[in-house]
Amino acid sequence: MALKVLSALDAAKIQLYHFKAIIIAGMGLFTDAYDLFCIPPIMKLIGRIYYLDHHNSDKCSVMPKETQYKTTPTAVVSTLVSIALLGTAVGQLVFGRLGDRAGRRRVYGLSLGMMVLSSLACGFSICKTRNCVLVSLGFFRFLLGVGIGGDYPLSATIMSEFANKKTRGAFIAAVFSMQGLGILASSIVTMVVCRIFAVSSNEAKSETPDEADLAWRLILMMGAVPAALTYYWRMMMPETARYTALVEQNVVQAAIDMKKVLDVPMSEIAEDSPIRLKPPALPHPSYPLLSKRFLRRHGVDLFCCAATWFLVDVVFYSSNLLQSQIYHRFIKDNNDVNGYKLAFKVARFQAILAISSTIPGYWVTVYFIDRIGRVKIQMLGFLFMALVYFAIGIPYKYYWSENISVGFMALYSLSFFFSNFGPNTTTFIVPAELFPARFRSTCHGIAGAVGKVGAIIGTIGFFWASRNEKDSGKPNPVRMTVALVILGVVCLVGLLLTYFLTRETMGRSLEDNEIYEDELIYNT
Repeated sequence: MALKVLSALDAAKIQLYHFKAIIIAGMGLFTDAYDLFCIPPIMKLIGRIYYLDHHNSDKCSVMPKETQYKTTPTAVVSTLVSIALLGTAVGQLVFGRLGDRAGRRRVYGLSLGMMVLSSLACGFSICKTRNCVLVSLGFFRFLLGVGIGGDYPLSATIMSEFANKKTRGAFIAAVFSMQGLGILASSIVTMVVCRIFAVSSNEAKSETPDEADLAWRLILMMGAVPAALTYYWRMMMPETARYTALVEQNVVQAAIDMKKVLDVPMSEIAEDSPIRLKPPALPHPSYPLLSKRFLRRHGVDLFCCAATWFLVDVVFYSSNLLQSQIYHRFIKDNNDVNGYKLAFKVARFQAILAISSTIPGYWVTVYFIDRIGRVKIQMLGFLFMALVYFAIGIPYKYYWSENISVGFMALYSLSFFFSNFGPNTTTFIVPAELFPARFRSTCHGIAGAVGKVGAIIGTIGFFWASRNEKDSGKPNPVRMTVALVILGVVCLVGLLLTYFLTRETMGRSLEDNEIYEDELIYNT
């Protein structure tokens, strides 16, 4: 016989607090996307300010008319992205474990606080020399990554434990979809800031004035605003009833906490015999994390979640290698265009891509996730991503390398659409549903950290594949062909792993998986 408070959670109608929780939990993912996608235009500004074609490039002085601008080296961009991803992996492991040991609520505010302070600190990289700016920016982006990483397992777990079983997938997907709004927000903020600075500048339009050094700092700092606005509400959230009942073994307090946020009569959630804390239908796992018993019961699920997350992040972050080619064709990085205009064009391109493919992909998932299931969506996404990369990659050397057309852009947009209407979203959802409450946050953090290792590999692949041909300014077509075909193969491997190993969680209580596993041993 299941606890009444858990049954009430599974059957609860959609209420205002569910939508409030989506916004509160989603601000971490919003900040994650904002800080990731504001980097490309910021790197254009930094290139204009700190990378100059003369020997005194470390000096931020008034630039002579004959100064020739350079772009920020690909290795520097990849390093800054990789540092943030490394911090994210660390944060997922540390905060994921803390979420199960100390409680979701107790560490939830800490991760958001780290994001707010680190975003502000990125803007206060007070150095004026290139090396000092890049080192300090990298350090604060690592700390920012730690905060962002902590938000992944905590947000997914909290939303899964608050939601009912009928619409749980849609709620978790809605939290993750805040990334799309973060991408769009970063582009809008960048365009607004660059336009304001450009209008207020009296410098010749072919030059990038010294004030541009303030512009990119302001863009980074603005990412802290939405997260800071939700900090109070995050601290006011009660502990999830599932954690209180199943991990802390306090059923009475679980009912009280649930009553605070959901409009459910106390008679429906209070136990007739509150002293009975461990009913046979919900045995509390006594085995430790990563023990033989844990691996026997949940090892395949953990491997599958981590492996598919790894594979999709390799592909998702490697897609940046296509952007380098697209920027080259549609956004001319000439010396007669100052940094404001260049950053504005990059941000505008990202905004168009977000509106046309990224955001729709998230919300199509929200609509279908509880109708056709996680496994089918993940397989569909992997399949179509593979087809897209093969369609771009196989003829790339002979056609796409010289003909970036509407067809290329349509295929490129589809890769983002099916990533989000597919494994990029489902790999965030499934780990929050498969594991017992005692290990849920930790296992989500492990899977996410492995995924970020794949993301780091993707950025290295981006660096390798986007190396320019000598004196041509274009990526090497052979390297691009090989890279794109490899990405297609990676997607097919993800498809096979999903088909053979991923268990469907749609329409099932979070406790169903735990009951199933424990009953196998309880009955033997």
